[in-house]
Amino acid sequence: MPRVAGQIDRTKNEAILDAASDVLFERGLAAPLDEIARRAGVSKQTIYNHYGSKAELVRALIARRVEQVTAALEVAGADGGPEIALAAYARRLLATIGMERGLALFRLLIQSAPGAPEMAKAVFETGMRSGRRKLAEYLAREARAGRLGIADPDEAAAFFSGMVVSHRQVQGLLGVPLELTPEHIDHIAAEATRRFLRAYAP
Repeated sequence: MPRVAGQIDRTKNEAILDAASDVLFERGLAAPLDEIARRAGVSKQTIYNHYGSKAELVRALIARRVEQVTAALEVAGADGGPEIALAAYARRLLATIGMERGLALFRLLIQSAPGAPEMAKAVFETGMRSGRRKLAEYLAREARAGRLGIADPDEAAAFFSGMVVSHRQVQGLLGVPLELTPEHIDHIAAEATRRFLRAYAP
């Protein structure tokens, strides 16, 4: 089937996002698209055709990370197994906020926010709000099925994410080592899930 205008194949898209992640981490938001295109093995025009701007490319990077975190809520068996799904979501969330590359990007975005408020708003919508919305949708499905006693899924999603993240993202943004070992991540995820399910038992 022929591709529509502006569409690129998944492999090329992943190559662009990987290259953007590398270049932005190394050179900041001012990094030239030429360098991203060179590392991805595509033309700069290909990036413009698909994303339109560097801001949209950054949004796509964040959207990809959100998809990786929330994938645990959408796999087969997630509905009907909140203990497993929520713990998996929590583990991925903790692993993500501890990634130096992600922290570096968010520091840059925070620094540039006063001069680019629209970009900051778009990034917030694509990142934190989008991830929270997907969690709320999952919790709403579980509540409708009678497995959770939740009247306000958005509030419950905020509570669960808050228990998991706590002060840790701010700690990472400030450059204070998180020291999140795999064992520590597993413990936090399991404990947050246990307390949450007990609080929202039907």
